Amino acid sequence: MTDGIDATQPLWFYDFVSPFTYLLLEQHEKWPDFPFVFTPVPLYELQARWGQIPNYGVPAKRVYTYRHALFRAEQLGIGFKMPPAHPFDSTRPLLLAVAAKADVQLTREIFRFIWREGRDPSTDEGFAALCERVGMPDGPELIQREDVKAQLQRNVTDAIELGVFGVPTFWLNDQLFWGEDALPMVLYCARTPNWLESREVKRISALPSGLKV
Repeated sequence: MTDGIDATQPLWFYDFVSPFTYLLLEQHEKWPDFPFVFTPVPLYELQARWGQIPNYGVPAKRVYTYRHALFRAEQLGIGFKMPPAHPFDSTRPLLLAVAAKADVQLTREIFRFIWREGRDPSTDEGFAALCERVGMPDGPELIQREDVKAQLQRNVTDAIELGVFGVPTFWLNDQLFWGEDALPMVLYCARTPNWLESREVKRISALPSGLKV
């Protein structure tokens, strides 16, 4: 039995493979004062659904992404250390978050293990260390449960139905806000939700494509 996403609630979609998701979570005190439901989803499945080429699939973009993440971390004063290899398989930490029904504190601790300490959670040794760190030594057994696996799959299926295409993504007032740099827009729209109903926003949201696909 899986729980479907309740789209009437404010949601936050994340994957531990994303450095910018870590950077956004480290700014949690700046977020709008809403009870966001933390929802883990595998980024690679979102990208596959929408036909996106991952950043790491374009060599120059891969290098730029890592440099930009480091720059943003230094600019924001956030501790940052890349894991030993990237991308890595984030399935196990995602399943751990599902099994634990991870709140902001636990989710942040997993992110910090990876992105502040530079650890790899995809290896047996690294994942065992992560489980010990968050007080879940039985994590390797928990993530083998079929209900846990099914819940993660339900998360991504429901996220795709909402139009989620990447992480980090806020879902607020039936709208998507994607990226670490979207925080100012989220804050503005939380205070001024009628901006999204303005004439110009509606016009550009309905623009036709000038290219034949």
